[in-house]
Formats: sequence, C-alpha cells, structure tokens
Amino acid sequence: MRGILGLVVLVLDIVAIVDCVKSSLDTGKKILWIILILILPLIGMILYFLLKKKK
Repeated sequence: MRGILGLVVLVLDIVAIVDCVKSSLDTGKKILWIILILILPLIGMILYFLLKKKK
C-alpha cells in the first residue's frame, strides 16, 4: 500500500512541476516552486496547487 501511495505522490509531483514550467510565472518563481516541490514532495505540491494564481 505504501508503494502505491508513493507512486501517486510522485505522479502528482510531476504534474505540479510540469504545470509550474508551463505557467506564466517569472523564471525565479518557477525555480523556487520546483525546488520546494522536490524538497517537500507532498507539502510542496499541495501548496503549489493551493497558492498558485488562477489564470
């Protein structure tokens, strides 16, 4: 069960990183978000989707 949960978190982190790269944020902000998502996978991803600006 833990393996499946880890895989789900990994996939959602990849989705968050791709979304971040495609966003209209400044390059510096993109880099900071990507670093945050990589260092804190679950928390970083949740924060990204909660705090990102709507299009």
